[in-house]
Formats: sequence, structure tokens, C-alpha cells
Amino acid sequence: MYIEDGRSAVGGQSSAVKTTITKHPKETMKYRCLIIDDEMLARDVIKTFVQHDHSIEITDEAANGPEAVVKILQHRPDVIFLDIQMPELDGFEVLREVWPHHQPFVVFTTAFDQYALRAFEVNAIDYLLKPFDEIRFHQSLGRLKERLSQKSQPRIEELVNSLLRDQKEENYLQRLLVKEAGKMYLVKTDDITHFSADGNYISVYTAQKKIYTIYESLGSLENRLDPAIMIRVGRSNIVNMNFISELETYFNGEYIIHLSTGEKVKWTRGYRDNIKAFITKMG
Repeated sequence: MYIEDGRSAVGGQSSAVKTTITKHPKETMKYRCLIIDDEMLARDVIKTFVQHDHSIEITDEAANGPEAVVKILQHRPDVIFLDIQMPELDGFEVLREVWPHHQPFVVFTTAFDQYALRAFEVNAIDYLLKPFDEIRFHQSLGRLKERLSQKSQPRIEELVNSLLRDQKEENYLQRLLVKEAGKMYLVKTDDITHFSADGNYISVYTAQKKIYTIYESLGSLENRLDPAIMIRVGRSNIVNMNFISELETYFNGEYIIHLSTGEKVKWTRGYRDNIKAFITKMG
């Protein structure tokens, strides 16, 4: 396309100047998605349907809850297709783990009506009841893209906040998110032998002789641990009582804790009152 410019040229004659305007096609917004389902066939179905829509880019997939948590936090996708019934962590538990760190848009997928209804009742983006066909999938995808463009995720946060409240009221920390060599892992608290704080970071020691570093105050961490298992033995140390193999008397009313993994930790005088909890548990 061009526009003629009728400005005067030298000698008073009119000269038409052609100005070319190039139109660039509008680029389609790309949304990154993660597909989470413990059934490979179910993941393949979603991948096939998604590939027909150029505005959605598949970043990765996950086959269980713990893997989903790690990959969500690694890739930080815009959208997750989230199966609800999965081993180790279900879909709601996955949301509970990741929500404080990353809040993707969610489409729940499930083969169970009662779970789908729970997601629907809190007005989540949408849910897909298995088995679903391509028409149903793209209906859901259309609603998803509309909400993505509006950056509107109605009431999904209410569900997650409810889950977080349930966790606070009923459950202590079951898994700890740690980072090593640029990758994130979930470590079961049952596998942690002890914690040792130094300044602004905490070393996490496991039964597998691995050591991870997290950045949190020991007091804050202690509040999230089950006191029936994890016991504060010093200003800088918390020990898993299940790994204590021996208590050795030391000077000034202190003790040396021998762990079944071979490590030793001092039980300092200021935390002697906690010995009663240990003796009660062992008794």
C-alpha cells in the first residue's frame, strides 16, 4: 500500500511521492503449558489436542505429584492441565505446594465426577471430565484463553487458600523443597536426620547422606515441623528423633546425640527440657 504526497516540487510542478506502508501480521500471544497426569495416554491426548492450537506451547509434562511440583517451579508455566487423582500427591496437594511460589492458570482433568464437581464449585477455570473429545477440549481451551487475556482467574485462589488453611490446621510439613545445581527437589521430612543453621541459611542432612541448603530461619522452619518427630536440641539444631541411636552425657548437663547415620549433634543445656519429649517418645 502507498500514499501519494502532493507537495510542490522545484518549478512549481506537483510531484507525487509514493510512501510505502508495510503491514506486519499481528503476532499471536504464546502461552506456555505443562501437562500433568499419571496416565501416559491421557497426556498424549492433551498433547495432540493442544498441538492444533498455535497459541499454546507445551513446555513439559509430569507423571506424578512430586514431579509436577518440581516442574511447575522450574518452568513456571502460564497454564497447567492438572489431573486430580495421582499417586503421592493429588492435584489439589500439588496446588497447595506450588501456590505460594507460582500461580499458573489451571484446568483440572479427572475421571471422577465428585472431584470435577469440587473444582467446578469453586469456579476454577474449567474442568475436563474424562474421557473428553476434541470439541469439549477446545471449548475449555477457549474459556481458558479468554481468561488468560483478561488475566482473570476467578476464585481459584479461594480453593488454594482453603487448602493452605487445611494444611496449617491438620498437617505439618511432609516434604521440603530444596535446590541443588540449579534443579529443585522434594525431600521427605521422614528422610531428614537433622537441620543445622548457620547465619541466614540452614543445612538439611538426609539419611541418604545428602546435604542441601535452604534459606529460612530455624524458628520459622521449626513451626512447620511435627514436634512429635523433630525436636529442637540447640540454638542452631533440630534433630529427627527417629534417627537418634544414643545419648552420651557431656559437660555442664549437655549431651552428645549419636545419630544412626554416624553424625553427632550437641544437645545444649538451654534445650534440656525437650529431653522429656524424647524420653516419652522412646518410652
